[in-house]
Amino acid sequence: MDIHKNARLTLIRREQLAQSVLLQKMTLQAAATAFNVCARTAAKWTRRYQQQGSAGLYDRSSRPHRSPRRTGEALEQQVEQLRRQRFTGYHIAQITGLSRATISRILRRLGLNRWRDLEPAPPIIRYEHQAPGDLLHLDIKQLGRFANVKVRPDGRRRGAHRSGWEYLHVAIDDHSRIAFSQILANFTANAAIDFLRAAVTHYAGLGVRIRALLTDNGHCYRSHAFRHACVQLGLRHRFTRPYTPRTNGKAERFIQTALREWVYARAYQDSSQRNLQMHPWLHHYNWHRPHGSLNHAPPISRSGLDQDNLLRLHN
Repeated sequence: MDIHKNARLTLIRREQLAQSVLLQKMTLQAAATAFNVCARTAAKWTRRYQQQGSAGLYDRSSRPHRSPRRTGEALEQQVEQLRRQRFTGYHIAQITGLSRATISRILRRLGLNRWRDLEPAPPIIRYEHQAPGDLLHLDIKQLGRFANVKVRPDGRRRGAHRSGWEYLHVAIDDHSRIAFSQILANFTANAAIDFLRAAVTHYAGLGVRIRALLTDNGHCYRSHAFRHACVQLGLRHRFTRPYTPRTNGKAERFIQTALREWVYARAYQDSSQRNLQMHPWLHHYNWHRPHGSLNHAPPISRSGLDQDNLLRLHN
């Protein structure tokens, strides 16, 4: 129930007021004084309770039962048709002879007052492969290399000297969400191949055999050398839809988490200090951090390993 913000009586107090008049035979003025309202309010709630019972004590809509001057149905349909043809509100007002305020109210009522409402976003199709290793998501995030950072008393950093870029290569298993990362000097085809081989080896150590890859259309992934490496490793390579990062959403989401919980989680003196914290955080992510899409279990719980193997691999 959404009670008016200035209402002095809640549902229970309204019922108590009505019962004090109907059952205890208090006068309206006495009941109004006892409940700190006017006699007119006391009479209203008593009448509604007498006629409808507890259901009559809810707040009613202030919308009128009829609106004789409301814009006709034919005009509203014309406004909707013009809007779906991408006409602006001002243009629709000129054509129909209605005021811009009326056009705005009609478009809000139709749910067409914003341009994005004309083409609603397609529904999100979520998927998850059935077993670890069925699909491995790969992506790359550029990180700035910095040194000589001084922290002000208010916590802000100053004096950071940049000296180029380094690149965070990430891999995340579609089913288990187990992640693997390395920081490399570039994102060439050779770097991507080295990372891919390291990732396949890492997951094999966890008992997961990678069977397919999903990457964006970056030049390193589109190269002949990377394609040849996938063939050598027996991996089927798929690409995301161009300019559509959400098709590689698990890798994108992992990068967001890494930036929030590791890269920008604290003030580092230099990029080397930041990079040293990657492996402890990654271990925490895989083995201990609750994952929302896994019913708040850590990703390693979906690796398929038994308890003895988990204890052996945990370090």
